[in-house]
Amino acid sequence: MTPFSSSPSLALSGADWWRAERTPTAARGAGGAELAFHALVAFTAILLLSPQAFLPVLKSVRIALLTALVAIAAHMLDRTARRRPVTPVRIEMAIVLLLAGWAIVTTPLSLWPGGSLIELSDRYLKAVAFFWMVATIVTSASRLRVFAWTLVLCSIPLATVGLYHFRSGMFLQSSIPGNFRIAGYTEGSGLTGNPNDLALMLNLIIPIAAALFFTTRNSLRAIAAGAILLSAAAVIVTFSRAGFITLAVTLVLGIVALARRQAPGPAAAILAIALVTPFVLPQSYIARLNTITNISSDRTGSAQGRWEDWIAASELVTQHPITGVGIGQNILALNEVRGHTWRAVHNVYLEYAVDLGLPGALLFLWLFLACLNSARKVRARAIREPSLGELSILAEGTLVGLVAFGAAAFFYPVAYQFYFFCVAGLAVALKNVYRTECARLARTAPAAR
Repeated sequence: MTPFSSSPSLALSGADWWRAERTPTAARGAGGAELAFHALVAFTAILLLSPQAFLPVLKSVRIALLTALVAIAAHMLDRTARRRPVTPVRIEMAIVLLLAGWAIVTTPLSLWPGGSLIELSDRYLKAVAFFWMVATIVTSASRLRVFAWTLVLCSIPLATVGLYHFRSGMFLQSSIPGNFRIAGYTEGSGLTGNPNDLALMLNLIIPIAAALFFTTRNSLRAIAAGAILLSAAAVIVTFSRAGFITLAVTLVLGIVALARRQAPGPAAAILAIALVTPFVLPQSYIARLNTITNISSDRTGSAQGRWEDWIAASELVTQHPITGVGIGQNILALNEVRGHTWRAVHNVYLEYAVDLGLPGALLFLWLFLACLNSARKVRARAIREPSLGELSILAEGTLVGLVAFGAAAFFYPVAYQFYFFCVAGLAVALKNVYRTECARLARTAPAAR
């Protein structure tokens, strides 16, 4: 009996996307495909680390746009030359297209059509393109590892800078006594420019780093462990309440995952650290966390303001239930309801519901659940095949990251940014890798007889 045929996890039944490729895959060194992937890795690093913020000369070159165009063009040329579909047929791809299409269709009905066009071109369509690149180009186990390591290695300078800002006293200016918040990664960094966004980005990478920790050895394991510790510490010093909640969700899910995989030692270690940590945290941080449940105690007024925005946003949904007020225009709509504060609603679900109506909110929920389901299925199927153990663990990390974002989404105004689409793209990439690995095992099975 061959390893492939004896494994129930590789039974080729169910939806077509789980089936192994019928034709042999192209050689690993295929020039166009490799160029597309390397450009994707470069784009991801530029997106996270923002080198143009440190070297202004790079702004005129527009290196992020350049690497993205190279990745897209190289991928399309390679797939066309090999007479293969440019985009794999995936349910997540279809939902993303429907969601983006709905955002475009409703733009003429927006409170400010010009503002919606800016939101689409400057942010949302770029995030969708990134999702497409990750979900389409990451097709092998080696690429999945490299992309995951890219995220983790980028988290180290992000976390280090955050800790440095805390250590050196680089805080944001505030008129409220005792309200100390560190500066973000660097001015001009769209993803981590403020402490809340820095906490979110690090929280989404932590479970990926944990997965790499359990699938590597020696120095690489030490790097993954260091990234986890640095990121967790940086999340704490941001004093982000949403960051703390997301980190707590990640820790709980991590403990559950380790218990499920019969690894009581690491689970107990994480639980012990989690129980001890509150006793070493500064009192000011504990006081800030208390405002999560005791909103009136927040001297900054942000907790009260966000709660009022939730109520106002819910009322707006009832007033514009179908087309919404236009993508990115919840700020203008809220100004009309509760005064001109120029603050977006800090809730991804309400952002979609207010901006794109209930159809937009339902499409996003469908996309989110579809990505969750894909990561869960890869984890469940790969865990039964010994040779796919690493893929199963990476699927676990991606699943934890998605659930962590689902929790963070209640407190962040990041509906149209890269955070979700990065982890969601990984969920689709997992399906690509699973198919590739099934095809590899199918080809090597005869040699094992």
